[in-house]
Amino acid sequence: MAFTLEELTGRFGGQVVGNAAQRVGSLAPLDQAGPQQLAFLANPKYLAQVETTRAGAVLISPGDLEKLASRDGRNFIVTPNPYAYFARVAQAFIDLAAPKVQPGVHPGASVDASAQIAASAVIGPNVTVEAGVVIGEHVRLDANVFVGRGTRIGAGSHLYPGVTIYHGCRIGERAIVHAGAVIGSDGFGFAPDFTGEGEARTGSWVKIPQVGGVSIGPDVEIGANTTIDRGAMADTIIEECVKIDNLVQIGHNCKIGAYTVIAGCVGIAGSTTIGRHCMIGGAVGIAGHVTLADYVVVTAKSGVSKSLTKAGVYTSAFPAVDNADWNKSAALLRNIDKLRNRIRALEAALPAKPQGDA
Repeated sequence: MAFTLEELTGRFGGQVVGNAAQRVGSLAPLDQAGPQQLAFLANPKYLAQVETTRAGAVLISPGDLEKLASRDGRNFIVTPNPYAYFARVAQAFIDLAAPKVQPGVHPGASVDASAQIAASAVIGPNVTVEAGVVIGEHVRLDANVFVGRGTRIGAGSHLYPGVTIYHGCRIGERAIVHAGAVIGSDGFGFAPDFTGEGEARTGSWVKIPQVGGVSIGPDVEIGANTTIDRGAMADTIIEECVKIDNLVQIGHNCKIGAYTVIAGCVGIAGSTTIGRHCMIGGAVGIAGHVTLADYVVVTAKSGVSKSLTKAGVYTSAFPAVDNADWNKSAALLRNIDKLRNRIRALEAALPAKPQGDA
């Protein structure tokens, strides 16, 4: 269960500097790696560790390789992006070590007779597949997955235990959906129907039927316990290669552009459009009916209440500071109106500047 450096470069590209026959069987950090392990350098500030590492080989960029004082007795795979190369090699090691599963439907699964299940798919115990579902080649549904009627799941996708996919959703090829995620639950849509004021107020909230679906593109990953609501009329759309962390809420009729990444605990209200290649930090809240341009970065714990129409980095969160300093700042903020009024009064009391003065 190991690869030679030559085998790795044959599969993933790059150039071997050193012994191409060196075998590596796992990955490890520079300061912990042993002779049979592969390490990587993605941050130049750790360059000194390359000089002392015991790793069998190091993934390194051409520029960082040139900075080394000595390469003697060391092995390298030279690649423009060592971090991405590391990720691909890590996948190969996992595939090598993972137990092989046999295609077929577990006897404890419940599969409607009208469902179309590819022969290479793996349907685990206690899985429910309703009428009209189409499941592609090499799809894997782990224990207790629920797939609602009319849903389509693209080839090579993997749904982990306890995932729930409501009716009429589309999951693209090679999707990964982690445990407890819910896709296609009703959007939060209610029409107010109240009359009167105070204690005399009567009426109720009227539920708006959510008849759209959720459409998820290829190569999307959805984290554990994340929820994506179905659209009210049209679909909620997640484009290709979007990566969504755990505990994210995406409201109805949102559109998330391709290659965008969304960190944990983000909440996105309905009918919001997020562009391509965006990065949304942890615990960001985004109001409904706003648009974020392509290449927007929103830093952690920020609140977005209006559209961000230009690419760039946006922040509204207050960073952590010493508590006493924060209390002083909060006191100033509470009195900002009074300070503004005093400044205006002082400005009004100043004598008028004579005409023509510089």
